[in-house]
Amino acid sequence: MEVGITIQHAYEKQHPWIDLTSIGFSYIIDFSTMGQINRQTQRQRRIRRRLDLIYPMVTGTMPKAQSWPVNPGTTTSPPAPSCSCPQCVLVMSVKAAVVHGSSGPLQPPGTRKNIAPSGVGKLPPPPGPGTKPLDTSGTMRDPGKTAPSLVIRRQVSNTPAGATAGSPTSPQGSNRKPGRVALATLNRSNLQRLAIAQSRVLIASGVPTVPVKNLNGSSPVNPALAGITGILMSAAGLPVCLTRPPKLVLHPPPVSKSEIKSIPGVSNTSRKTTKKQAKKGKTPEEVLKKYLQKVRHPPEEDCTICMERLTAPSGYKGPQPTVKPDLVGKLSRCGHIYHIYCLVAMYNNGNKDGSLQCPTCKTIYGVKTGTQPPGKMEYHLIPHSLPGHPDCKTIRIIYSIPPGIQGPEHPNPGKSFSARGFPRHCYLPDSEKGRKVLKLLLVAWDRRLIFAIGTSSTTGESDTVIWNEVHHKTEFGSNLTGHGYPDANYLDNVLAELAAQGISEDSTVQEKD
Repeated sequence: MEVGITIQHAYEKQHPWIDLTSIGFSYIIDFSTMGQINRQTQRQRRIRRRLDLIYPMVTGTMPKAQSWPVNPGTTTSPPAPSCSCPQCVLVMSVKAAVVHGSSGPLQPPGTRKNIAPSGVGKLPPPPGPGTKPLDTSGTMRDPGKTAPSLVIRRQVSNTPAGATAGSPTSPQGSNRKPGRVALATLNRSNLQRLAIAQSRVLIASGVPTVPVKNLNGSSPVNPALAGITGILMSAAGLPVCLTRPPKLVLHPPPVSKSEIKSIPGVSNTSRKTTKKQAKKGKTPEEVLKKYLQKVRHPPEEDCTICMERLTAPSGYKGPQPTVKPDLVGKLSRCGHIYHIYCLVAMYNNGNKDGSLQCPTCKTIYGVKTGTQPPGKMEYHLIPHSLPGHPDCKTIRIIYSIPPGIQGPEHPNPGKSFSARGFPRHCYLPDSEKGRKVLKLLLVAWDRRLIFAIGTSSTTGESDTVIWNEVHHKTEFGSNLTGHGYPDANYLDNVLAELAAQGISEDSTVQEKD
């Protein structure tokens, strides 16, 4: 919309050409030849004027229909009344403040020469005694409408030699002309302040925002794309508010070693894992014997492992266990019934760590362990607060796992595996529940349940270290990816995920024993 206002203003004032580089477009409009010239490639193309209203956000009467180029002797149509929307009122007030460069009452600045450095042509004559002052879009302003008192300070360059001061109340025949600063003459910082001021008003009024990345880049491409986005949306009659997307804050501010403290109630500040630490059972049959009760008269139901009737022999066709295929057993805690033959085969295909998990209800028998590769877990306090937890410090956890060779418990024994993104930093609030979660995470780390080797759901890479169904918060000061704060339910959710891995408060007591 700003581009349309600037071009329309230049046309109505009969300027020979206008430079749009300062507002994000790398080209010049030449009204005498009706051409558009790219400042970088020098490519030229013809343009024409449209008589319909292509900027729906700008209200007012249509300009007088006429052919281009304009005859210098032809008078233009009278200025239309200004738009009264908050955006236009704010833009005009900011431009006026930039011209005068002070926070006090607006005073007419010194005049400039007829041709401005930006390529804008002759300046307009001063208004008469009974005429409303013109704003920078070439429309009349209503003196009864006041603009917000938002002022952007700017150093104004010295008045050129021979320039005289003018007054908005000067008579029509006076030779003195008030100075005006076109939008193209504003420097980059003032343009950015103007855009920020516009965005704040639009956001406050409920206009949906359109995040545009890299508006601060040195290349003219990104600001130009942002401007084109605004033109297309305004042409479709949509409200436009270009904003910068929020920043991803993964890490806290720098912390010195003296500020890092140990966590009260938690011993040490790091823990390592090697290969398997859990004790194995002697044989699969001996392991299952602890958790099963034999069923002499099985019910007329299906075994949910082989999908054969429990009254018939097991349908498993793999390596033959040493038990009979027609034996049936019931798990002691959950009561689900299976072929013992099928349970032994399922155990042999798992981690063989002395534990068993019911395939129906996921009840865990024994101590479940995982296949996490060797690594190191560090944990300590830092003197910063997480969003949503302003009254406590932060527990920082750092996981470090190097790449290596897969063992016999991994998907592809003997093959190398990668470890992307390590060390990985995770965060918990230093609250009572946060410390409880940390203690259970330490148990999960010792049982090798935090990570596993598999296929990454993010990159699709196989044979790499991945998270193992226990979610962590890896964003410190934002929540753009869903892995940050504030998240009121996170601590409860991670406790439920740990419980699904067989880790609860009782597990911490077992680890001490």
